[in-house]
Amino acid sequence: MLGRLNHVAIAVPNIAAASAIYREMLGADVSEPQSLTDHGVTVVFVDLGNTKVELLEPLGESSPIAAFLEKNPSGGMHHICYEVEDIFKARDHLIKEGARVLGDGKPKLGAHGKPVLFLHPKDFCGTLVELEQSAA
Repeated sequence: MLGRLNHVAIAVPNIAAASAIYREMLGADVSEPQSLTDHGVTVVFVDLGNTKVELLEPLGESSPIAAFLEKNPSGGMHHICYEVEDIFKARDHLIKEGARVLGDGKPKLGAHGKPVLFLHPKDFCGTLVELEQSAA
């Protein structure tokens, strides 16, 4: 069911400062910031060739990232994203197996313009998991 690793997401208190660290200190290719109002975040992607690192900054105080940063003021790993061939089939299989899909269970469009779902961290070894519909 799982495809390739799409990205590892890191919550940051300041996306400009975090982008500069990746761009200047690590020499990485960093995208321009993109606001995702449906998800309550501003994101940039660090291209690693075979995968990406997503830097997330809260977009307003009601952002789920804001709550994460209250507990982790310096930031930290927020979630891991895997690609799946059929997000609806994957969702239905996971629910049947006892996993909890966050929100209303309906995919939303993610930063790459593809449907995404989030899975409860308590069902996946303490890690928030994002599933993204693959391009194939």
